[in-house]
Amino acid sequence: MINRKNLWIYIASMLMMLVCGRPVHISYAKDDKRTDSLQLVIDSVLTIFKNDQPLLTYHFNTVYPPRGQDSSYQRSGFIHPVYTLKGQQLTRIQPKDHYHHYGIWNPWTQTIFEGDTVDFWNLYKKEGTVRFVRLLDNKVSAHDAEYTALHDHVVFKENGSEEVALHEWQTVKVHLPEGQSDYYWIDITIKMRCATSSPLRLLTYRYGGLGWRAVASWGRDNSNVQTSEGKTRDDTDGSRARWCMVQGKLSQNEYGGMAILSHPTNFNHPEPLRIWDGNANGGKGNVFINFSPTKDRDWLLEPGQTYTLIYRLVVFDGKQNAALIDNSWQDFADEKK
Repeated sequence: MINRKNLWIYIASMLMMLVCGRPVHISYAKDDKRTDSLQLVIDSVLTIFKNDQPLLTYHFNTVYPPRGQDSSYQRSGFIHPVYTLKGQQLTRIQPKDHYHHYGIWNPWTQTIFEGDTVDFWNLYKKEGTVRFVRLLDNKVSAHDAEYTALHDHVVFKENGSEEVALHEWQTVKVHLPEGQSDYYWIDITIKMRCATSSPLRLLTYRYGGLGWRAVASWGRDNSNVQTSEGKTRDDTDGSRARWCMVQGKLSQNEYGGMAILSHPTNFNHPEPLRIWDGNANGGKGNVFINFSPTKDRDWLLEPGQTYTLIYRLVVFDGKQNAALIDNSWQDFADEKK
């Protein structure tokens, strides 16, 4: 007997392929609980849904800057948008003040490779970039959806050639805690290995690593920043923290936010933070959060070694307090020892 659900998935995939011009992969939880189930859909992007509500989108195709801007601002291998369970967007890309900001992304800034200084973050310098290479895996259950992507950190040589300095395997896992309707989390595991026999030295610099450029509507008057050490927006930059939370007013009079948790096994933990204060961008659209492990020291990545960074992003609707996030960090630290 024909499984009607599988038949429907097949028909939907074929229709989407005709519309999109490429194969579409749809993964559903095995028990397919439509009231509380995750789906993963791959077409021109990879999107994880809870039922019909998208939670995050990963871009493996290159996204180009707005017309009239330098094409060097193009980028692939980033997450945008991220939504709360109620559908409130928390990220933005290509803001006019920083066209190289891409939602949630992970480039390094000042580095040395084979005697040359290379900046993978500031794309306008045309020294390097981070590129998607391929999707390696994806899987889904009722409460978990996960994918792994390979990224290359590419050096632009003065003679016009390119060389890959670093391979990065990025695994992203969305988890719906059972019985919860106001938050979920995203685990990001980053594994890095030198791509050649040459080391890559990540130099001390004020920003670099996992960044989050928040929604444009947030500014100093309608959002707040808090860290595990009790710091707030104007005294957080340069401080160390186990976690950093931003929350504020969103559209339709809703409230929500996200906390980024750094795992205790990460390099230079508790990690230094790069945070814009309330005066950045005239106090508007100025929420930028970056755990920057090389803010106060170099990090030498040597050939033959694997280097791992682990983060958890707790995405929530409503207001959250420090005690809840602190408990979440402790669970995270204990769970992933």
